[in-house]
Amino acid sequence: MSFAGPAFILSIIAMSTLGWVVTTWVRARHGYPVENEWSGVAHRTDPDAGRKIDLLSNENEKLVGRISRLEERIAVLERIATDPATRTARDIEALR
Repeated sequence: MSFAGPAFILSIIAMSTLGWVVTTWVRARHGYPVENEWSGVAHRTDPDAGRKIDLLSNENEKLVGRISRLEERIAVLERIATDPATRTARDIEALR
């Protein structure tokens, strides 16, 4: 085989290009960031990301509301547990 001919140079270029295409395809398929021609990075985007963020935000708001209500209830229970007996009985009856 002659290493000085144009076929050898073209085969090296073809192998390099094919290797680049395969590695880029594997990286993109498995979610790794892919570098573009100008040293930038293209990240894999999730089409449902906005929807997931909205759902998580709504769930977070509900949980924050639930926690605040539970904190209020705990404060009432602490007040009942630490107050004198006469006020405690009256507060318990008022809560019923």
